[in-house]
Amino acid sequence: MPLRSGNKKTIREELEEQEKKILSPFAALSSTTRGRLSVEEECPLRPAFQHDRDRIIHSKSFRRLKHKTQVFLAPAGDHYRTRLTHTLEVSQIARTISKALRLNEDLTEAISLGHDLGHTPFGHAGEETLNEILPDGFSHSDQSLRIVDLLEKDGRGLNLTFEVRDGILKHTKGKGEILCRDPGIMAATLEGQVVRLADIIAYINHDIDDAIRGGVISVKDIPEDCLTRLGSTHSKRIDTMVNDIVSETLREGGGRLSISGGVLSAMWTLRDFLWERVYENQAVHADFHKAAKILKELYQYFMEKPDSFLALIERESLYDSLQRCISDFLAGMTDRYAFNLYEKLFLPLPWVIL
Repeated sequence: MPLRSGNKKTIREELEEQEKKILSPFAALSSTTRGRLSVEEECPLRPAFQHDRDRIIHSKSFRRLKHKTQVFLAPAGDHYRTRLTHTLEVSQIARTISKALRLNEDLTEAISLGHDLGHTPFGHAGEETLNEILPDGFSHSDQSLRIVDLLEKDGRGLNLTFEVRDGILKHTKGKGEILCRDPGIMAATLEGQVVRLADIIAYINHDIDDAIRGGVISVKDIPEDCLTRLGSTHSKRIDTMVNDIVSETLREGGGRLSISGGVLSAMWTLRDFLWERVYENQAVHADFHKAAKILKELYQYFMEKPDSFLALIERESLYDSLQRCISDFLAGMTDRYAFNLYEKLFLPLPWVIL
């Protein structure tokens, strides 16, 4: 029986009423969601976007993020970022911006937590490898949507709302515009657009932190104008960017996200610096060539031995084309699982005498 308050409304309905009173006119309301892929009974406690967030947190693909590379492959140190810690930092930054703008925090958090579910093992090197070997290419944002729509829960998917799915699909930008105005590229909600910016803010700061920790760069290598404009420390730079986005958006009227010219220029410079000095640094990429070899050889092995593949994934038949199923399997791997499977299939094991 649905939990109801004294006025006969469910707790979810009361929370939805509070959203209407508290949130900005530009916020996405849980009660007016564009719906799910499949109609289902609504939760008596949780508004739709909160329910989506919970589903993502409890998914297998979310848990696997803790053992997927962010930038540095299988780092030995305890303080390097993984795909999971990156996701949590994005969520924190996005929620801070959304709360200040009175947007829907539940929606913002759900998109943040789900935005990188489709990332491959071995970071962007893994994504580039799958994009190279698969006939139809590969994109981690498309794969994230495929996970929540189909692959989770043994093929049933998570049945998320349109707004969360849209934000997950359109969070990515690569080397594209930081603040894009193209409605075909940007998320349909401001909450989804906030996640896109929070993703950039998170990685251009924590990747610098990790690169310094790994000895790839030093603080003195960071462009001086970026330090002057944004701040000399990790926390100061994040604080500057977040405050600038909030203040500029409110100054413009709140209907679309804004960044001051100086801060936006510094963000561009910092991102270009990272691509040149870290992401495309040969010292960082040395082991990624080996990682690419692992994925390519696993793909070829399973293409030649489909029965072995079915036995490994414990299925009697394929749910899609062989190429697509192998792609899903490889993309879902953690770094260490890929290492261990490759060793098991291709490397001789020591003889054990009992």
